[in-house]
Order: sequence, then C-alpha cells, then structure tokens
Amino acid sequence: MKKVFRNARTQCPLWLILTVCSVPAAWAGPFGVYQHGTVVRMRMGDCLPAHHGFMVALGGQAAQMPADVCPEYTLISDKVVFVIVGKSSDQLVPLADIIDFRFRNNELAVRVDDAQRETKFSIKEMILRSEWDLLQEQVQKHIEDRFNTPPQPAGNPPATPASLPMAMRQVPTSVP
Repeated sequence: MKKVFRNARTQCPLWLILTVCSVPAAWAGPFGVYQHGTVVRMRMGDCLPAHHGFMVALGGQAAQMPADVCPEYTLISDKVVFVIVGKSSDQLVPLADIIDFRFRNNELAVRVDDAQRETKFSIKEMILRSEWDLLQEQVQKHIEDRFNTPPQPAGNPPATPASLPMAMRQVPTSVP
C-alpha cells in the first residue's frame, strides 16, 4: 500500500485548507446565534438620550428637544433579565412571545417572528435571573402581607421601624 501524504509539500496545503474551512464555523457561534427570551412587561417611558460622541460634547448644550415617549420592555432570558428601551415610539414588541435577540454594538438587536430586519434597543438595566426571581418573590410576599393584615383605624398608624425618624430607630446602649 502506498502512502498518500508522504512529504511536507503535500501536507501543508491540506492543513491550510482545513484551517481556512474551519474558521467560519468558529466565528459563527458568537456572532450569528440568537438567544431566546420572553417579553413580560411593557410600559411607555422617557427615551434614553442619544450618545453622539466627542464633538457634540465639546459643542455645548443643544436646545431642549420635546420629551418623547418610548416603549420600555422587560425581557427575560435563561440567565439574565434585561430592561430595554426603544429608540422611537413605534418600536413595538408583542408581549408573552418568545423573541430572538443578540448583542450588537452595545445594543440588543431583536428579531420578532422571523422579520426581515432586526430592531435595535438600548439596554437600560440588566440583572441576573436568579436575583430577579428573588426580588419578585419578595415583592409578592410584601403584597400578600399587606392584604393579610387587618386595616388600621383612620387615626395615626402604628409606628414601624421604617416610619420612625433615624434618631428614634437607634436604641441607646447606656442610660445617662
């Protein structure tokens, strides 16, 4: 039986071809794959200011623009919860649908229902999913506690540590 790859002259082009063919597969992962998430909340809020760069900062204050409202969404993924803000009032995303998103130039590029183009959103807040779940449980417990306590008379409510002034919250350690 005859050896096909006998010398270095035939091995070098083969390794070069394999390397060139494997590079696109390695780069496809981080740049082209979408993550999945669910939009659970939407509200209209103030638009985030646009960052225009160094020359605009040197130019001084511009005239005040009229306040515009933009949609603000809470997007839950497997590991992170995002609060994202649209750049205009017409960037609408359906609630309770699973959407595809990816990071692109410090923004979140969102694709809804196999749309031809991505919609870009600014990231306002990010929190780990585990921390967000814990906060939601605490809020739910607080609401349940408020509903389960009997109503107080219309007079002065009982003093709770949070409602007392700071000086009254501290217990003196010694009596003068």
